[in-house]
Amino acid sequence: MDRPRHGGNLTWAASIASCPVTALTDFSASINPLGTPSRVLAAIIDGTSQLAAYPDPEYRELRSQLGQHHQLPPEFILPGNGSAELLTWAGRELAQQKFTYLITPAFRDYQRALEAFDGSIRACPLSLSLHQEQDQPTLDLPLPQSPAAESGLLLNNPHNPTGKLWTKDEIEPYLLQFSLVVIDEAFMDFLTPSQSQSLISLVPDYPNLVILRSLTKFYSLPGLRIGYAIAHPSRIARWRSWRDPWSVNTLAVVAAIAAIQDQEFQQQTWDWLLTARPQLKEQLRAISGLMPFDGAANYLLVKSDYSVSWLQEQLLKQDQLLIRDCLSFPELGDRFFRIAVRLPADNQRLVTAITRIIEQ
Repeated sequence: MDRPRHGGNLTWAASIASCPVTALTDFSASINPLGTPSRVLAAIIDGTSQLAAYPDPEYRELRSQLGQHHQLPPEFILPGNGSAELLTWAGRELAQQKFTYLITPAFRDYQRALEAFDGSIRACPLSLSLHQEQDQPTLDLPLPQSPAAESGLLLNNPHNPTGKLWTKDEIEPYLLQFSLVVIDEAFMDFLTPSQSQSLISLVPDYPNLVILRSLTKFYSLPGLRIGYAIAHPSRIARWRSWRDPWSVNTLAVVAAIAAIQDQEFQQQTWDWLLTARPQLKEQLRAISGLMPFDGAANYLLVKSDYSVSWLQEQLLKQDQLLIRDCLSFPELGDRFFRIAVRLPADNQRLVTAITRIIEQ
């Protein structure tokens, strides 16, 4: 079985660990460990009564609710079959530019979406040198001062896999320099409103700005596939004309509406992450040969003095724990891994297992 390009491939991991999928503890996919909110599960169960009818092709109720959530007219919003579908249409738009500048290392699907439409990519590598005495390298946006004419920019914030969060003030000047700017904010929900650096509020002022959001990670719904794009209505209408009808199923619609209304779950998640992430980071720093980055989201990138392929295999075979290797990021290779922040007991189990394997 081929090595996976994404996290969360439990079938592959179970084949290495020689155990059932249900026996694995997954640190490779950055999904909220609090689980799917009970309010969302109730909405899904209730929504089964609607399965005999097609979804509303306009998705008016969902767009209205998302619009209220972000204080935007619904015409600015397009729900999608996960943010992956919407990234495909963003790739089609970006491919029409002469070049697309891409911050690397980058989520593998960015390259897929651009190459599907013969887009031309100009990589802008981050400097990832990290020393034991540092918490985090300086990760300034490595973009040209004078981008090529008719060029695009594809950026995710917080950045995957480093967890780096750039401020609105750092990004906004580039909206004046690029013909099209697409910002993937898949993990922005994990920041409190006071911490958030989302550019959604700028969309009405910048017709060249597109924001992609995911509901699957924060609300633990990766199997349901639901995300949305925010852009000017003319671009939203164009994307709708490109895609298949009924891209979002009825259960995903009712789940999304229930999710964004669950303020109690949102606060619980922020409270958990506030202490769990720094605690896990410090536990990893205490292990000889590991140097974790100081991320802003619900995952940590870790530089390793040891082969990550070896470490990943040992964790699977000995402890049924799956970490995310970074072999699909060419800039990182076999000396970096990414782990999701989970509940304290799981985090402690991972730290104990890594310590034991390295000491062996």
